[in-house]
Amino acid sequence: MAPSPRRSSRKDANALPSMSSTFWAIMILASLLIAYCSQLAAGTCEIVTLDRDSSQPRRTIARQTARCACKKGQIAGTTRARPACVDARIIKTKQWCEMLPCLEGEGCDLLINKSGWTCTQPGGRIKTTTPV
Repeated sequence: MAPSPRRSSRKDANALPSMSSTFWAIMILASLLIAYCSQLAAGTCEIVTLDRDSSQPRRTIARQTARCACKKGQIAGTTRARPACVDARIIKTKQWCEMLPCLEGEGCDLLINKSGWTCTQPGGRIKTTTPV
């Protein structure tokens, strides 16, 4: 009688399809790369959504959402009209202009109730920002 092929008595022994170890190594590396690329470097931000509403004459309302990976003692804010990590004290005390939110050459002023700030361009155009 010919010997029968040896079979494992474990039920989960053939749970994974028989594929080369190179295939599984590539799959693991690909999943790690995907996980790593979706993370931001510490102290950086990216814009996730940006919506503009120009339905009113002479007025554009823009709303943006940013994702930030701030370091300890920092919080998401705005520097030079871009999302950035800023000192948390600035946000807590609502001293918005300390984070330099306006572009180069623009003047920054706090709103009367400290609910936001305005950036005034040399030509007189005013941009008002109220964080949520």
